Amino acid sequence: MKHSALWKERRFYDAILRFEESEEAQNYYYQVMDSPTGRKNTDGREETVRERILKVYALLFCENRSGKTGRPADVDDVADTADRLYIGEMGYDPSHWYRMKYHFAVIDEDNYDRFAALVIADMNSGPLHDAAVENGETLVIGEPDPLHMTMQQRKHQKVEKVSI
Repeated sequence: MKHSALWKERRFYDAILRFEESEEAQNYYYQVMDSPTGRKNTDGREETVRERILKVYALLFCENRSGKTGRPADVDDVADTADRLYIGEMGYDPSHWYRMKYHFAVIDEDNYDRFAALVIADMNSGPLHDAAVENGETLVIGEPDPLHMTMQQRKHQKVEKVSI
């Protein structure tokens, strides 16, 4: 069963949000993530949705990967960028910090792909997509460690808007 476009659907987004509370959501999440996309990897084997999502995440959010262009984001890439994602515009308060909002206290080997999938699925079919279409709000990439910045630093931080 191919799910090349399935990871864009709202059902996948909802399964990620309910992952901790529902075995059905976990099963659906793994079914989609392990499904082939119909594309081939550089090694000739079929790419999975998980690999595709991690490649998209790396392309959008991991600009300082030193020679890793075109490769999927790994746990360090996701952990290093997760704290830098804000919803809306620069200068927002910590309640708009993406990782905190969805309770990813720690990003590790067990959940880095789920965090990446949540971000990409949200941009495609979740509230972030709706906010972008209706209000022009986007996901922005700020400086490292934004929660410990002063207000002055936040106002002058370098940010980049991202959209799919």
